[in-house]
Amino acid sequence: MGDIDMSTGGLRKPEKALTAQFVKTVKEPGKYFDGHGLFLRVQSNGARQWVQRIVIRGKRCELGLGNPSLVSLSEARETALANRKLARAGGDPLSAKKEAKAALTFEQAARKVHELHKPTWRNVKHAAQFISTLETYAFPRIGKLKVGDVTTADVLAVLQPIWLKKPETARRVRQRIGTIMKWAVANGWRLDNPADAIAQALPKQDKTQQHRKALPYGEVTEFLETLRTSKAGLMTKLALELVILTASRSGEVRLADWSEMNLENAIWTRPAYRMKANKEHRVPLSNRSIEILTQAREAGSGKGLVFPGTVKGKPLSDMTLSKLVKELGYDVHVHGFRTSFKTWAQEKTNTPRDVSEAALAHTVKDKAEAAYARSDFFEKRRRLMENWTCFLATKSENIVRIG
Repeated sequence: MGDIDMSTGGLRKPEKALTAQFVKTVKEPGKYFDGHGLFLRVQSNGARQWVQRIVIRGKRCELGLGNPSLVSLSEARETALANRKLARAGGDPLSAKKEAKAALTFEQAARKVHELHKPTWRNVKHAAQFISTLETYAFPRIGKLKVGDVTTADVLAVLQPIWLKKPETARRVRQRIGTIMKWAVANGWRLDNPADAIAQALPKQDKTQQHRKALPYGEVTEFLETLRTSKAGLMTKLALELVILTASRSGEVRLADWSEMNLENAIWTRPAYRMKANKEHRVPLSNRSIEILTQAREAGSGKGLVFPGTVKGKPLSDMTLSKLVKELGYDVHVHGFRTSFKTWAQEKTNTPRDVSEAALAHTVKDKAEAAYARSDFFEKRRRLMENWTCFLATKSENIVRIG
């Protein structure tokens, strides 16, 4: 460093007085000043630290900027300059540093967001899926990173392996990462959402809709006969048959509660919170559906879940029904029986589209039309579902005339 005295001395020192070589080799204890209040402190025990003297809101203080072995001279200068600018603008670099240390990891932030959003999800399944997909695909790669340190490259590393293999899952993971990042932005831990900046870096997915495999309606009767004579558990067989007879979604049957059932009037009233459209839905029960529910009540307690699983207090799992269908030798999805019903209604009856759609608990997508569509076609649906049951019982090939 020539003849320049690098000790404190009380003298004003020129900016960038240090060199990288000097920082690397100096061993004598002392304080060696650079610019913007930055100096290198070397202690008698050999410990070394970057320190910045700075005035924050009228108060003199010192900020530790790290060890020279980890923080280079150029990095220390950059930080010191940023701190000085922030302080001159009325900010508090010390507070900002504390907040940065307090920032959550991505996993911690994700679990926090999960808890915040849990009350807004329609059901427990959606809430569980939010965190389970992140546990599977995101946490192993970015879970331990500070939420403010996650980059677009990190998000890309999470999504690339599944983007084409599991497109729907990948899109949901990206959306959920984005939700967490938006929350981090709102908390001041970052300025951007890296999940929004990767669209051009990912290949185009095949957006062709993958329909669930369905059984032709003419083969559903044979399936039911196979189901009834199988060695599966009684509750599982009854639940699956009710799914088919009522053209219901699997979860609507598996989570059914006895408080929803009115067997005397043959009405099953599903509460809004259990419906995909978040709207209460009445289901007319055919004679065979009443028989199924009566059997279930006799086999169970008649309270709580209509179709309890093997674990006390827990419903049958979706996998239980899917597995049974496959074990019976049918390569179709449980959800596909709704397609079987819809196709039967289209081809074998003169049922108006609105009635069959209401039977599937589908909502009117056109807002203007929905504002006037107040009827749920309940009596027409009652006749439709009774005819569906009769069709499955008789293998009738005749067109069923409703009304």
